[in-house]
Amino acid sequence: MKTNVTLGIDVGGTNTAFGFVDINGKCLKESSLPTKANNSAADLFARLNPEIDKLYDTISNRCVLKGVGIGAPNANYYRGTVENPPNLRWGIINVVEIIKQYYDVPAAITNDANASAIGEMLFGAAKGMKNFIVITLGTGLGSGVVVDGKLVYGSDGFAGEIGHTVYDPNGRLCGCGRKGCLETYASATGIKRTVMDLLANSNHDSPLRNVSFNDLDSKMIYSAALAGDQLSKEAFEFTGKVLGLKLADAVAVTSPEAIILFGGLALAGNMIIEPTKKSMEENLFHVFQNKVKILQSGLPEGNSAVLGASALIWNEIIKTDKISI
Repeated sequence: MKTNVTLGIDVGGTNTAFGFVDINGKCLKESSLPTKANNSAADLFARLNPEIDKLYDTISNRCVLKGVGIGAPNANYYRGTVENPPNLRWGIINVVEIIKQYYDVPAAITNDANASAIGEMLFGAAKGMKNFIVITLGTGLGSGVVVDGKLVYGSDGFAGEIGHTVYDPNGRLCGCGRKGCLETYASATGIKRTVMDLLANSNHDSPLRNVSFNDLDSKMIYSAALAGDQLSKEAFEFTGKVLGLKLADAVAVTSPEAIILFGGLALAGNMIIEPTKKSMEENLFHVFQNKVKILQSGLPEGNSAVLGASALIWNEIIKTDKISI
């Protein structure tokens, strides 16, 4: 008997990853290719299709493709579109229609944070939960909100943008054009900006003092903090303080069982979780205090994006066919 699999595609500004995943969250095969962000969506999928076919040929004797899930920036689940993504020159394009030119199976698309949330629900730290929030701490801050077992899309398909709630209306300029958005503080880019602010406003010795902004990354800041660098520790404390404050607001709206941190900055573990938890508890409305867990992602680091995209379509199949995992 052949194994049912779905194809997960994660479209990034630099690379696009893809792989075949079974209903238990096992990634059987995966690969990637350059996205070529300045080219069209049609160009990407024209290049992607033969690579997917080659990969599928290696498992087609034992597997059956049941659906395609896509995670992409500025993706709209309702319309099947990607709409003016900041890191791709695509404009507004219906990706689901393009996918259906190549594959005669169900297809769905959402943004990468929403895909991560479904991935956590089916295969990761949120398995068995019906109310939780996933926060992706990458270049920016993405979020996926699940209430009563369903991802919240809102009336237009773009709900759950916690990264673009405002921490300081007179604060840092955001890529969206406004000032003080949460993601300008709580993200891999945000903590870099915090380090630069701390360096400019103190005389502390730090191994980061001779590192340029472009060369600096969150892993470097984490390593310096682990080695005892006080300035790096302060950067994590401040990042957690801001993130926890805004998560307290999110808790008041959806009352989640847990908040799951995902992405590069989340790999810092307790260095980011502890100050975030402390700040969240200090700012929570009392009825929510000591009820909400903050957890690290339960998805394997290497292929988490592919698992999230695949989980998106597995979730659709599960709802339609009324099967369980």
